[in-house]
Amino acid sequence: MEFPQIRIQSQKAQIAIATTPPKQTIEQPPSQLDLKQAKAELHIERIRGGLTIDQTKAWESMDLKPISKRIEEAAESGYQDWLEGIARRAEDGRELMEIEHKGNPLAEQAKRNSEPPEHQFNIGFIPPYFSVKLHYEPDRLKIDWDLHKAENHTKAQKPIIDYRPGNVSVQMAQYPALKIDFVHLKYKGIHYEQEI
Repeated sequence: MEFPQIRIQSQKAQIAIATTPPKQTIEQPPSQLDLKQAKAELHIERIRGGLTIDQTKAWESMDLKPISKRIEEAAESGYQDWLEGIARRAEDGRELMEIEHKGNPLAEQAKRNSEPPEHQFNIGFIPPYFSVKLHYEPDRLKIDWDLHKAENHTKAQKPIIDYRPGNVSVQMAQYPALKIDFVHLKYKGIHYEQEI
């Protein structure tokens, strides 16, 4: 006896995908370098210093004076002595004019004019301290720089970019299918009958 059978055959769907990869190229040309730098200029000015030594006072303290200094001192001393003599004589005349007052002006004037003046002396050093005058002016440097700015005319180059986009294509390589067979069955109306 053969039994009725339902035979089903199915076929899966298959998709075919084809891809084209993208392609990109970048080329960077080198920049055009144009750079100029002028040399800096250095200016140095030297102002010379100097040492000045004045020992005039030291020589004068040792009585080593030039003739012009001696003449000047003699003239000054004579002028002072002349003024002092005039003052002394005026004072003596005043005292004699007032002789009626008590005292003996003639004897006092004779005594005063006959006595030598008192000379005072203290310890001294020849030449005295700080009689030599020193003045020192140091050297000076004046430094000036003339700086020149750099001239930059560099030109940058843009990159060269080539881009080709990729592609994806999708197709049905195999469509789905379903095949159904009946063995030992007959279709009648809405029912099936079995063959015996």
